[in-house]
Amino acid sequence: MRIRRPRRPRHFQPADSAQQIVGGFLLAGPFVVTEEVWLLAASMNLYQAFATVLVVVGIGYGTLYKADTERDPDDEQDLVGVPIRFLSLMVVAFGSVTILALLFDAPDTFLDSVETRRELALVTFKAVSVGSMFSVVGAATADSLF
Repeated sequence: MRIRRPRRPRHFQPADSAQQIVGGFLLAGPFVVTEEVWLLAASMNLYQAFATVLVVVGIGYGTLYKADTERDPDDEQDLVGVPIRFLSLMVVAFGSVTILALLFDAPDTFLDSVETRRELALVTFKAVSVGSMFSVVGAATADSLF
């Protein structure tokens, strides 16, 4: 007798977002409150930050649709051609880091030498791009496993 693995529903469900949120926040937390991440972000240039964002997008897409052979982006619900599951993953990956950074007041805590609000926002964006690299791994893994 052969036991069949239960088939996941094809449509994106609210439970999928909940799983992503748990995974994203779980791995984002330690990187938001680490001074080294904020020092690294302060020394990065804008091109490096955007390259990091592209890496996050690549990791997210690869984890959802390349590592999980049972999931096909063409079979999923989409919004302007982009799968809703993937959009949710990106919102969770970047959103969880942003929320935690603001909740813990990390920019003001770690960026004493920053003089203008514009510079503070720019370094925070770069720190969020770094933290999102870890958050996307947690969010995508939680979505794929559960």
